Amino acid sequence: MPEPTRPPERLDRRRSDVRAPEILKKVNHVAAQNLYDPLGPAYFDHADARAERDRTFQICSDCRICVRFCPSFKDLFKMIDEKEDASDVSVLTDRQHEVVVDECYQCKLCYVVCPYTPGSEQEWKVDFPRLMLRSLAIEERDGKVSRSAKLLARTDLQGRVATALAPIVNRSNDVGFVRGLMEKTTGIAKDRLLPTFAKVRFSKWFRGHERGRMTAPAAPRGEVALFPTCLVEYQDPAIGQALVNVYERNGIGCQLPEGEVCCGMPWLDAGDVTKFEEHAAKNVKVLAEAVKAGRDVVVPQPTCAYVLKNEYPDFLGTDDARLVAEHTFDTSEYLIARHKEEPLDTDFSAGETYETITWQAACHYRAQQIGPKSRDLMALTGAKVTMLDRCSAIDGTWGLRAENVEMARKIAKPLMDAVTKSDADLIAGDCHLSNTAIKEGTGRTPAHPLEVLARAYGIEERKA
Repeated sequence: MPEPTRPPERLDRRRSDVRAPEILKKVNHVAAQNLYDPLGPAYFDHADARAERDRTFQICSDCRICVRFCPSFKDLFKMIDEKEDASDVSVLTDRQHEVVVDECYQCKLCYVVCPYTPGSEQEWKVDFPRLMLRSLAIEERDGKVSRSAKLLARTDLQGRVATALAPIVNRSNDVGFVRGLMEKTTGIAKDRLLPTFAKVRFSKWFRGHERGRMTAPAAPRGEVALFPTCLVEYQDPAIGQALVNVYERNGIGCQLPEGEVCCGMPWLDAGDVTKFEEHAAKNVKVLAEAVKAGRDVVVPQPTCAYVLKNEYPDFLGTDDARLVAEHTFDTSEYLIARHKEEPLDTDFSAGETYETITWQAACHYRAQQIGPKSRDLMALTGAKVTMLDRCSAIDGTWGLRAENVEMARKIAKPLMDAVTKSDADLIAGDCHLSNTAIKEGTGRTPAHPLEVLARAYGIEERKA
């Protein structure tokens, strides 16, 4: 089995002119305790969280390397600069802190570039995304999280109902008064394009796929456990079908463990740590058994892969959660690792290939720090693949909610402009929600990298 990819060691890029005001001396106590630990005794303490935000905001203000990323930083720095004494961020009000928290859509990219992340060899320690999650969890306990965020977090319930009524639900998404009613009840903006629901869920297709074979396919490279995600299970099973067909084509058997549920990230987006941990515990119980049986876990959606790798160990704190994290891979990451051990099948004579592909490296894909493995995978087909590292500002449901849609579209404009200008034969992307946003903004329908491989092999199946 391939070893999990580890993040590279970070460079200490601390500026020599960064100030160390009194506020840092007062509350710079991260070395003594992990203030981002959801299992820690002070995690939900208002005063402690406020002190950590003051400390972090001061460091961020002195650095400002992340000003280009999201509204949280832009508005934070603007509010600081408007104060009479911009050297002391502790004068910001609680309401101003809430603005920063609410505008963070958890792209995680600030963590990737931050020179002060935990683990780096310097005095200050900063994990801005985790601090925003902590602050959002406190807001949720205070009843300050929108009702729509909690409604939209019930992805499995929505998926089961919507797939059972797929033709009706999908047609309703194009009806103006229905979308207006949906905006009032769920908070999803009435003019946003939504992913359609499949008539045949991925798990049902997979069971039929297994029954339809006379014998189990040879799996000389071993087996993997699939974590298909809600987006593949309910909305685009074709991605999962491509995954299975491509893996089996290359001698990798696929198993779908019983009992998997949503990864739980929508509950974290809603600040509900308890619900998130319930989902995480269910998945870890199932997936740990698969890992102990010798299977790695592969995930075709970047947000869910990130959650299994990074959030489960911290929020559950169990050996099984850490075991699952260590054996979880993005689907392209896993294939490229196996390709380095022994080359994958590169006979694409029976399928459809592309000369040029523009690939959007989604935020949570980059946040995994695994490198452009999907680009490398698609390049095996002979395509020249150009990478776009621009954000779609979706983050689950954040960019779909009416209160955020104007901001989300502004953030996503550089991505949409780049896709519109691209003359590539195909647009590709790993995140189905981001791909839907690209379709809405440009009219072009991206393909998942595993679908690109399936087409090249000539084994892509018709969407259900």
